Amino acid sequence: MTDVRVAVQLHPQHAEYADIRRASSQVEELGADVVYNWDHFYPLYDGKPDVNVGKHLECWTMLGAWAESTEKIKFGALVTCNSYRNPQLLADMARTVDVISGGRLIFGIGSGWFEKDYDEYGYEFGTAGGRLRALDAAMPIIVDRLKKLDPPPTGKLPILIGGGGEKVTLRIVGQFADIWHGFGSPETFSHKSAILDDWCVKAGREPSEVERSVSLEPKFMDKADEYVAAGAHELVLALNGPDYDMGSVRELISWRDSR
Repeated sequence: MTDVRVAVQLHPQHAEYADIRRASSQVEELGADVVYNWDHFYPLYDGKPDVNVGKHLECWTMLGAWAESTEKIKFGALVTCNSYRNPQLLADMARTVDVISGGRLIFGIGSGWFEKDYDEYGYEFGTAGGRLRALDAAMPIIVDRLKKLDPPPTGKLPILIGGGGEKVTLRIVGQFADIWHGFGSPETFSHKSAILDDWCVKAGREPSEVERSVSLEPKFMDKADEYVAAGAHELVLALNGPDYDMGSVRELISWRDSR
């Protein structure tokens, strides 16, 4: 059987840091393989009366804390927004968190999409195409900076790129990523994964060089085997604060361990 990772994305919203820290520890203690947060400045859902109002904490500061508060589990952002930080600085941040953790960071990155983040923090939102072009330009800069840093990352720092755009995003994944993260049904995931295979070949890489990760939505919980059959190496559950109910995590870990 193919090894499959169980990952959990803790949405860092509507919760105190003590809740988030406790949840990250629980995810590790239960035996999950990866814990993620996300890179936003406001809640994305469940706020009242405005959906984007409520407690929220910053991504990379939290990852630095997780580097110290966890011991064995891999962790990262699903995903960092390329627009929010200079790519040279972002590479340095990632290297530093990786070194602090002893080599457990997954460096997740994407082009960005949440307009309120941009507007409230003074970034130019622009267009989806412009943000993708910026990600495309940033990736070789990030890769080059990672090679120059002293000390370097601990081992091979895996780069995860999230998104499903077939013409640009998956091309960038095929060039630069070690892991691709996608969404949708098993059929959608399989379709986009096949397109990614083609982009890998065009970039002179074997498709097997890019692992596949997918968000496992509640409505698709019973389709874990179908995702694996479609090539998934990692299944990601999302949990919202402040409660971070671990029931689905236990269920998925039990499925993994019974394979």
